[in-house]
Amino acid sequence: MRTTTILAALALAFAAATANAKELRFAFQGDADSMDPYTLNETFTLGFLGNIYEGLIRRGPDLAIEPALAERWEIVAPDRWRFHLRRGVKFHEGEDFSADDVLFSADRVRAKGSDLTTRLAGVKQVVKIDDYTVEFVTETPNPILHVEWGSWGIMSKSWSEKHNAATPEAMADDQEKYTTRHANGTGPFRLVSREAGIRAVAVPNPGWWDTANREHNLTRVTFTPIASDATRVAALLSGQIDMAYPIPVQDIRRVDRNAGTRMLVGPELRTIFLGMDQFRDELLYSDVKGRNPFKDKRVREAVYRAIDIEAIRRKVMRGLSNPSAMMVGPGINGFSADFERLAHDPARAKALLAEAGYGEGFEVGMDCPNDRYVNDEAICQAVVSMLAKVGITVKLNAQPKAKYFPKILAPRLETSFYLLGWTPGSFDSWNPLYNLHGCARVGAGAIWAEADRNRISNGKFNLGGYCNPRVDALAARILSETDKTARDRLIAEAWSMTIADIAHVPLHQQALAWGVRDGVTLAQRPDNQFAWRHVRIE
Repeated sequence: MRTTTILAALALAFAAATANAKELRFAFQGDADSMDPYTLNETFTLGFLGNIYEGLIRRGPDLAIEPALAERWEIVAPDRWRFHLRRGVKFHEGEDFSADDVLFSADRVRAKGSDLTTRLAGVKQVVKIDDYTVEFVTETPNPILHVEWGSWGIMSKSWSEKHNAATPEAMADDQEKYTTRHANGTGPFRLVSREAGIRAVAVPNPGWWDTANREHNLTRVTFTPIASDATRVAALLSGQIDMAYPIPVQDIRRVDRNAGTRMLVGPELRTIFLGMDQFRDELLYSDVKGRNPFKDKRVREAVYRAIDIEAIRRKVMRGLSNPSAMMVGPGINGFSADFERLAHDPARAKALLAEAGYGEGFEVGMDCPNDRYVNDEAICQAVVSMLAKVGITVKLNAQPKAKYFPKILAPRLETSFYLLGWTPGSFDSWNPLYNLHGCARVGAGAIWAEADRNRISNGKFNLGGYCNPRVDALAARILSETDKTARDRLIAEAWSMTIADIAHVPLHQQALAWGVRDGVTLAQRPDNQFAWRHVRIE
């Protein structure tokens, strides 16, 4: 959609809303790819749906765990957690919430098509004690069982079955389900309508169980995906929307100096990194035949050393990034400033390529989103230029996330080299060690089997196929270790191994950059999830 068309449509919406100043109008660079809460493990989609669906727990503005659909919980045995469910809760369409919905959601989130199967990693059984008591039985003691459940929304069993949606919509599948465009949660807001790529509208849930403690004063929420940075900023500056994110780094000063708008800038917990196919015998997208350059650690190190991260920080990110030596940053349990990035050294990179037998260089395809992370395509273009200087020719395939994620997350992992971002939902190192580093490939050529791709498994998002069984063993111990000092030692040992292996090439933690209209107050969470329940409009 052209800039003028989008602005004209927003102007009409603005005119219609002036009589009701409590409408929140906001824009993001991409859309929520489905209204099915288990389709895509991606921050914006999960954050959007987190206003409609709720988990047994929720996260506050400071990311502290709070009771939600579970009023309280306790560990009743080393391998058994008991959750006491909130009574009197109803779904938006009137169904009563009970233990049956929790058991159904536990099965559904682990079913084929779900992108959130690891929410119940290590859970071998979910047991209904009575209508409002549920127990989770784990394979081993698990001190962090529930910490990722703030983004595991509980669904209505009867509603899902009524609409033939007992299993999730698969991201890589073109077939829609009822849940693609409809939602029925217990949360503070109810979805009214959704036009993919155009607009979604929600209204407050008058029957919300926590209405007595409600912070917001909204009467309506209208979300418009605006891919163009210039259009998104123009809509904010002209008053046609109340909040927009991300604001491009080059426009931050402009928004802050504009009468009527301000910037909210803060650190984000997400790490942006590069991944490489290390499991195929031959890359899908390369001119090298009969072997895989990325299987050689010297080639991975050459890629790392070819990247001038300070140039990316200065020129692409305008200083709003924190170069990282780890796959986690400050604020994540297990982060350590003791690790240092490999130095930018193009000469050494060339020498490493020559030692590995690629003195003449090689060609490889790279997948990159262009509407998901801050300056994602610009980062990829910078990487392409830097790798060219050491002899690696990169053919860049930059796409909207609606096409990017189905490609890289397909069962056969159709990528050779890619850029991705990761925020550990638990804010703990176990999450990326398990999800991004675990040995999980099976079968000939170590490519995911269709059935295996959807099982609860370590390495579900290890798209490059890095594998170190010692790291897997440490991750298993980290999950079950209850002594914090011992656990922290295990985490440090695991990170030492993955960093030495150059499992991935970490780039940086990006900064949050939200533009807000004066008169609007909200909470900017470091996990970049936008909770409407904290918004007030004067």
